[in-house]
Amino acid sequence: MTFRAKEKKDIKICDIWKARKRITAIVNRTPLIQSGILSEKIGRPVYLKLENVHEIGAFKVRGAANKILSLSEEEKKRGVATFSTGNHGMAVAYVAKKLGIDAFVCISNRVPKAKVDSLKRLGAKIEIVGNSQDDAGERCYELEREKGLTVIQPFDDPHVIAGQGTIGLELLEDLPNLKDVIVPLSGGGLLSGIGLALKSNDHEIRVTGVSMEQSAVMYESLKSGKPIMLEESETLADSLLGGIGLDNQYTFSMVRQYMDELVLIPEDEIAYSMAFMMDKHKIIMEGAAATGIAAVLGTKIPHQDGDIAVIISGHNVDLSILLQLIQNYTVVGK
Repeated sequence: MTFRAKEKKDIKICDIWKARKRITAIVNRTPLIQSGILSEKIGRPVYLKLENVHEIGAFKVRGAANKILSLSEEEKKRGVATFSTGNHGMAVAYVAKKLGIDAFVCISNRVPKAKVDSLKRLGAKIEIVGNSQDDAGERCYELEREKGLTVIQPFDDPHVIAGQGTIGLELLEDLPNLKDVIVPLSGGGLLSGIGLALKSNDHEIRVTGVSMEQSAVMYESLKSGKPIMLEESETLADSLLGGIGLDNQYTFSMVRQYMDELVLIPEDEIAYSMAFMMDKHKIIMEGAAATGIAAVLGTKIPHQDGDIAVIISGHNVDLSILLQLIQNYTVVGK
């Protein structure tokens, strides 16, 4: 998919501070808790940044709020549109509802029922198109042309990236001894924003991206040296599906600049990590969020001193999947 061309704007740390001030009325600061069991497992303090406690159950509300609040009154009046694997669509619908703005959300047939139901509850006008986020994106830009809507991109947008970067500011304030951050990686908006926030303060903080083994588009794009397209596969980490845009202007280069390492997680480890967190922490998380937990459980983070923060990106998962995990996985040991 080729996104619509736009004028490129440099993203700076000051944009993240501006985003923090802009979104305060809509987005609450999220908790940071230490996991005793994971800390013992890896021999270092491990903290969980609970982005799953947002009202929509995912971090995406930060970027959506910053982008929509930055629009002119005329743009707000015309309405907004987006394309999404679910969580970003919910974020746009949530913020739009708060502000009394019409929102159109284009999704593919792969988006789980739990997320579709949430979109409906938030009052979004939903269009289900094709089998990939790229298919949904094509329809979204058709709506822009037909109705004069403003497209709120899922990741490759300065305001969205800056909004996600506010997580990094909170981590810096809460963890003075922060040395490693583990970030779920898809289109790269989350990692780009957090990476910019952290490394602008301390370039020695390590940023590790985590993704599923199948259809990891950013991983394959980085290997190829340019954005590429991949067919989407079935995965528990459905929030990490979707292309990065063949004309990607921001996140591809920012991920390459700020990410120290990328770890790919097999499906069975994602499933086990979801079950582990339900059993040991009584925390429900979607597969995308569990990739970070899997990296810790699999000791895939280099052993060194200092605190580790894992971004728990969301909890939007179908009940049927949770029931299946409970039936299939017996978590033993500590």
